[in-house]
Amino acid sequence: MKLVFLDASTLDRQDLDLTSLGAFGPLTLHATTEPDQVATRIANAEVVITNKVPITDSSLAANPSVKLVVSAATGVNQIDLIACKDRGVTVCNVAGYSTDSVAQHTFALLLNLVTAVDRYAAASGKWPTFPIFTSLAHPVTEIAGKTLGVVGLGTIGRAVAKIAAAFGMNVVAFSREQALPDSNIPRLSSEDFFRTCDVISLHCPLTPQTQHFINREALGLMKPSALLLNTGRGPLIDEAALAEALRAGKIGGAGLDVLSVEPPPPDHVLLSKDLPNLLITPHTAWSSHEARQRLLDGIITNIQGFLAGKPVNRIV
Repeated sequence: MKLVFLDASTLDRQDLDLTSLGAFGPLTLHATTEPDQVATRIANAEVVITNKVPITDSSLAANPSVKLVVSAATGVNQIDLIACKDRGVTVCNVAGYSTDSVAQHTFALLLNLVTAVDRYAAASGKWPTFPIFTSLAHPVTEIAGKTLGVVGLGTIGRAVAKIAAAFGMNVVAFSREQALPDSNIPRLSSEDFFRTCDVISLHCPLTPQTQHFINREALGLMKPSALLLNTGRGPLIDEAALAEALRAGKIGGAGLDVLSVEPPPPDHVLLSKDLPNLLITPHTAWSSHEARQRLLDGIITNIQGFLAGKPVNRIV
């Protein structure tokens, strides 16, 4: 069985053993693949693995040998699911591998925002000298006693809530209509949620209903000192509205690991240098070594299940 990994560099930084995938048959690893190279590169392959490279109807039509497409991620938006279903191609993803990594990164963003560690460290060599080795150039606040609002109480959202509680934070959740009750985490209605929270952290999936969940109206309800965190999906936030709110001091700051367009163009609205108290990391929240190993293990499990006639994590 021939296997092709179209963008292996998204998973491996030379610290994982991807050759383990070769146990199933001839394996070809491509660091990256352009969309117009897909049809050629998956020729005669039965298993295609992709993290971000699009799998389209036309590439599948040119390669009827493809029987399984594995998303090296939880999301499957890069795969034409309708085309796969119509052509009898099984699609599997890997879920739950990055929970601890993303929760950890969420708090790394928050702690940088409230302690200014990144700013003080960047000033190395320019610190105050004798007789006082202390700088008050950037404000530092405590999160103990503050209220963290979680949007999306899935596995990651609950992990973030657990860490928040350990820091002495009060935790609430955004209440959707028909949401299941939760005895441990109070749910607040929309207006109460935005007005109450000192920190809002986004962990919900991107759907037509959640796109631009954070918009001008929501930002207008938030405290001027409130912080916004997004390690979910970029389009959950109206980025132009966020830029305006940061400039106007309508909220206290934001920490983002995702953007609506990745990689962002040079003129992206949030890359302006005049935006105060904004931290952006390049979609690295999921990327701990441990999480990437779990992802590789999940890919292997998906292939094993498919070969056994019992696909796991099946989307199509």
